[in-house]
Amino acid sequence: MADEHVPQPSSEVAPAPHRRRVRYSGKNPRRFEEKYKEHDPQLYAETVAKVVAAGKTPAGTHRPIMVAEILEVLAPQPGEVAVDCTLGYGGHAQELLARIQPGGRLLGLDADPIELPKTEARLRAAGFGPDVFTAHRSNFAGLPQVLAAADHAGVDLLLADLGVSSMQIDDPARGFSVKLAGPLDMRMNPSRGQSAAALLEKIRPETLGELFRENADEPLADELATLLAGKKFSTTTALADAVRGALARLQREAADLAVRRVFQALRIAVNDEFSALDTWLRHLPACLNPGGRVAVLTFHSGEDRRVKKAFAAGRREGVFVEIADEVIRPTVTERNANPRSTAAKLRWARRVAA
Repeated sequence: MADEHVPQPSSEVAPAPHRRRVRYSGKNPRRFEEKYKEHDPQLYAETVAKVVAAGKTPAGTHRPIMVAEILEVLAPQPGEVAVDCTLGYGGHAQELLARIQPGGRLLGLDADPIELPKTEARLRAAGFGPDVFTAHRSNFAGLPQVLAAADHAGVDLLLADLGVSSMQIDDPARGFSVKLAGPLDMRMNPSRGQSAAALLEKIRPETLGELFRENADEPLADELATLLAGKKFSTTTALADAVRGALARLQREAADLAVRRVFQALRIAVNDEFSALDTWLRHLPACLNPGGRVAVLTFHSGEDRRVKKAFAAGRREGVFVEIADEVIRPTVTERNANPRSTAAKLRWARRVAA
């Protein structure tokens, strides 16, 4: 009987099946995850340019604020060592890296385990290898430990862009947005600490009221705290609706401002932002080389007060030879082109040369 033919395994790899993009209703995508062109700016540069020209931030990206002003006060020079303490999307870091070459090095810190690898990949693709740029998953309060591990006693330039990034705000899954439905989370590192929902469910009214006052200057702190403390809110929209419902007597604009202040206060508490900032400011002078410069972008009064007081104390004590006597604000042109820059305040300081 003739031998039957036994098929041999093919060495060719079968092509991956074609996957159609997610369909959406209407002329343009509205949901964050549907905006595939904005998520891929290298392929769809024209679409992204149109979004930017309209004064909006493309989905999944962040537009660096006050770049020219930061470069002016930091005055980066070739061969210097810099730290971007809040790496974010990497826009400020890329500008600094270009100006400290040749011979310079930048360390980028960020606590967000979701965004940090993406930003590291973008900067690698832009031509900045490990010899000039390293990424470190750390809250900026961990700056002394990061510098020690990298064998740097001090650095020449320090930048901190405080608050939350557009990538975090716009992604409903992160739970930062007052406009989009998502889990009430707000953690910059989702694997650590408790979510905003868990905080609200456990906190006492008097403690929550203090948070609203300290973290957001909320004038109706006690009233809102009594309503929200100990309650269960699983989504961002449920919390926003509860605040608006409690303030139905107010005009819509005033109620919306209260919603944003509540979200801000909870985000600061969940991520322990003021404690981290206080720690960073305390260690800041020791992290700067003689003549080193620091620039800080803040976005609300609680942050700015802390930076202003720390810089003033440093000058009185002879640590800083010069500080910004007045805040620097975005130009009218930048505020119109990027409304998210409107609240920004820039302060700077320079350490004594010896």
